[in-house]
Amino acid sequence: MIYRFRVILDAKEDVFRDIEIQEDATFEDFHNAITQAFGFDGMEMASFYVSDDEWNQGEEISQFDMSEGQNSIRLMNETTLDGVLSEDQTRLIYVYDFLNMWTFLVELAEIAEPVVGELYPNLLFTHGILPDSAPDKQFEAEQDPYGLKDDDEDLDINDYDSLNFDENWN
Repeated sequence: MIYRFRVILDAKEDVFRDIEIQEDATFEDFHNAITQAFGFDGMEMASFYVSDDEWNQGEEISQFDMSEGQNSIRLMNETTLDGVLSEDQTRLIYVYDFLNMWTFLVELAEIAEPVVGELYPNLLFTHGILPDSAPDKQFEAEQDPYGLKDDDEDLDINDYDSLNFDENWN
């Protein structure tokens, strides 16, 4: 089967690409298709994140294993699209270039039969021009989500005697 995706830049202006790719392709294959479709050189690190219907970031599918053996991690070159996506799980978040944080919302729009003679991955449609720099992101936490007030308001950072360290704290 063929997966048809809409890959949307998370920005105010509409910039998206429609890409179709084989269901058994790896996430690395899909990463390469996305970077080519948007004109990136593909030299920056990237990750996919499984997402829910509200676009909340879930499990990471990483380009490289940076866990130093601490955790088991899914890698792009070892994980196939059909191993993660289905009619019930259709959304991903794709982040390219962690310094600039190009963020894309990826949605599986259709599962279809392959067209005889068509080469995949295939760029079906393009809309909008990629801006010169990644759109600014606002990373803001909820204001006091637990109803706690800030006890550090009266703290004088230069008054070490009032910090109440245990004498044998190390």
